[in-house]
Amino acid sequence: MAVAAFVFADAYALLRLLWATGSRWGYTACDRTVEQTAEQVATGCGAARLDSLPFWSGWGAVGLCAALVVVTALGVVRPGRTAAAGLWVSAAVLVALSFPGHLVFQFAAAAGHPTDWRDLADRVVLLGGGLLVAAAAASAWPRAQGVPRRAGVRPAPGWLRGWAYAGCALPLLGWTVPHTLWLLGVPFGIPAEMLAKVHEDISLPMGIALCAVPALGGLLTLGLVGRWGQEFPPWVPVLAGRRVPRLLALVPAGVVSVAVTSYGLIGVSMIVTALAEGQTTWAGLASAWAVTGTEVLFLAWGVALGVATLGYHLLTRASSLAGRP
Repeated sequence: MAVAAFVFADAYALLRLLWATGSRWGYTACDRTVEQTAEQVATGCGAARLDSLPFWSGWGAVGLCAALVVVTALGVVRPGRTAAAGLWVSAAVLVALSFPGHLVFQFAAAAGHPTDWRDLADRVVLLGGGLLVAAAAASAWPRAQGVPRRAGVRPAPGWLRGWAYAGCALPLLGWTVPHTLWLLGVPFGIPAEMLAKVHEDISLPMGIALCAVPALGGLLTLGLVGRWGQEFPPWVPVLAGRRVPRLLALVPAGVVSVAVTSYGLIGVSMIVTALAEGQTTWAGLASAWAVTGTEVLFLAWGVALGVATLGYHLLTRASSLAGRP
């Protein structure tokens, strides 16, 4: 796995170097946050006409890729805790840069909408590379000698279960339920004109993804307090009964908690700013209370998931220490 991760890092660094030095093959200048026309998407929003790239899309990205090459090379020539730690950090960065949640929604929205496949392909490569580097990190971590195959499963304390249940319930009840009602045409907590805009802007596949992905993420939070979060279930091929690597749960949960909390903070700050500048009123917020509430929801969800992740770290760390000879 370490060699495969090193090859990926070299190949992606070469691609970024080509872009930085003038090639525009596969590059897009489109802003994924803005809906583009079919003509813009076809040309990558005029990418071929760019004389130079923004720093972080050009030479900044080349520098980061060079660092990734060094880290993956270390995983090949000198595996161990240091190499594994660097690989785990690199994997988390790659996965975060792929914006996996948005990636799912963008694939769902591709039906019937102009889609920037260059951007999609680049982020799929980043996601795949992140998972490959994570696998290399797991293989680089030194195996403890004399530790039994089953080190035991520690039950989660009540406070940890409470935070995990909150991290599961918040996206289900606060996001999936209202969005499902809106897709079904029920004006739950929003004005009729806003409901019409929802149906105009969101296709059925995208709506299903919008409802399903947060719900799935919430359900996975239960793994932080469940047996299957510490030991692979019997139905998992090859890995059945083996301990779940701690970082396999900690890295994605930590990344998501930071991302969701940040999103919530940004949303709440935008609401406060809009109120302060007179762009909206309390009455306006109240008329669309379900939409306003989603911003607070993200903040609460991120905090709950973050605390549950910390609790899982403490729980499984204690279990690992107890299993040492």
